[in-house]
Amino acid sequence: MTSIPKNVKNQKQVQILNELSKRKVVEHNSLITSIAKMDKTPLKMFELAVSCINTEEPPKDHTVYLSKEELFAFFKVADNDKHSRFKLAVENMQKQAFFKIKEKKEHGFEFENIVPIPYVKWTDYHDEVTIRFSPEIMPYLINLKQNFTQHALSDLAELNSKYSIILYRWLSMNYNQYEHYSYKGGRRKEQVEAYHNPNISVRELREMTDTVNEYQKYNDWDRYILKNSLKEINAHTSFNVTYDKVKKGRSIDSIVFHITKKRRADDNSYKLEDKIYKKVKAEKEQSEAILVKHAMESKYTKLLIENFLLSPYEMTDTSLMSGLQKNVYPKYDELKALRGLEGVKKHLSYVHDKQEPYSKGNMAKYLKKAIDQYLPTVKRQNL
Repeated sequence: MTSIPKNVKNQKQVQILNELSKRKVVEHNSLITSIAKMDKTPLKMFELAVSCINTEEPPKDHTVYLSKEELFAFFKVADNDKHSRFKLAVENMQKQAFFKIKEKKEHGFEFENIVPIPYVKWTDYHDEVTIRFSPEIMPYLINLKQNFTQHALSDLAELNSKYSIILYRWLSMNYNQYEHYSYKGGRRKEQVEAYHNPNISVRELREMTDTVNEYQKYNDWDRYILKNSLKEINAHTSFNVTYDKVKKGRSIDSIVFHITKKRRADDNSYKLEDKIYKKVKAEKEQSEAILVKHAMESKYTKLLIENFLLSPYEMTDTSLMSGLQKNVYPKYDELKALRGLEGVKKHLSYVHDKQEPYSKGNMAKYLKKAIDQYLPTVKRQNL
């Protein structure tokens, strides 16, 4: 959120900062998840330029106009050397800045390397700066009917690391979808919650932040890239973000982020978000309670106990019992329809005999895998 620096005394500069605080940046999700091959200044300059685009009336010739005062206010530059620094930033942007975009298509992935802003023009006697986007980048910035993200330009203004900016954009993409589908529907509750608590593999996150070959030790990468970025995001944007590490074997395989918006007593949107979140949570708990009740009453639960695949203690695990009722017992119904209850008993006896030690870690998943492998065989034999 843009704050007014102590050295800003000019009333016009204050007005510019206020105007910038109202601007939004709208981009296609493929651009959000692309690899930004540039430093923080070119990336922030690109975001500032994108905020000038009116998506309802796309700019002619892919050109937008900024003022130097806007740029200096956005970057909070007030020293005598600001013009030469601006010139150097523009030159760096045009020399090094490009996006590596990966998009899923019908027959596979499509890859593009796009220089977003090939042309910038300004003079030393006029305030206006002309910025022209490349034709290739424009589809990711206009005519956005679906799969796009909107975030506040003012949030980006305070971020001083390119990794913070990249991560903030990705978190915004997920949180926007959480808000959208919470209001509009169209997604299962688990999918909505997945946007609220998005999971990304460490490999993907390294690729997106362009740190595949940097900080090879996970702890170093976690400290310098992840923790520092979230520290900035939590301090300067509208998000509060925490995260959990997910292990695969001994290694950290993925990260689960938990995103909430900062609460302000005078902001009704946050109150509405709380109401929606509580409603979704209550519905999820009610749905799970119904599944557990049915699982407790199911004849299959009794069969699992008889075959030592389930203990009375494990029956107190509501997550396990709801998982069995939702994902496993319907498969047993299919088997019963084909081979009768005796067929289910024989299958469970076989599963017990072949049970592997790791299965106790996630019995519902283990039983589902076993029946998923067995059912196709039964169906072929019946044919």
